[in-house]
Amino acid sequence: MTRLLIVDDHPLVREGLKARLGSVPGLEVVGEAGDAQEASAQVALTHPDLVLMDVGMKDVNGIELTRRLIAEQPHLLVLMLSMYDNPEYVNRAMHSGARGYVLKDAPASDIIDAIAAVTSGGSFLSPAVSGARKRDPGLSRQRPIEQADRARARLERAHRRVAPAEHQAQAQARRPGRVDPLCGRALPRLRRRVVPRNRNTGCPHAAPRV
Repeated sequence: MTRLLIVDDHPLVREGLKARLGSVPGLEVVGEAGDAQEASAQVALTHPDLVLMDVGMKDVNGIELTRRLIAEQPHLLVLMLSMYDNPEYVNRAMHSGARGYVLKDAPASDIIDAIAAVTSGGSFLSPAVSGARKRDPGLSRQRPIEQADRARARLERAHRRVAPAEHQAQAQARRPGRVDPLCGRALPRLRRRVVPRNRNTGCPHAAPRV
């Protein structure tokens, strides 16, 4: 008998899953949880063999929660349940220790097949998820940490390109007035009176002393 814990932050989803899976031979739903804290407590209390884990929970997402639970109990099996077929989510979930990834809109038979595959030592991906990974093989080969490092490097390169222009703009903003290109003097932005200029250079004469 496989002991199953359902973790999802939507009560209606949990009720629907219990109704679907409660009558499956060889499967016993031993508990449910709506967030990370409840899930940790239920794992300690009910000792499930398998956790059916929602990906998009509010406080701690299912991928991070999977990583935490497996770190505490390495023999725990986790099957991800999600409405997203994004290959990045799939890769992150599998690298966190999950044994499978099933879409929420999949037929009940897919979830049952996934549970059978995972509990027998294998893995399972919904057909739509598997197709998405094949369409994006480069992403499938990259680990999440590698993707984060590459994204960080791109941001740093962009910052280095933008930073000099930002410093120049800030320096210009701090000047009280514009600089005369011929004289190298800072001039007021608005001149209320006419100042005589040198005919040769075009620069303003020093103000006459009174």
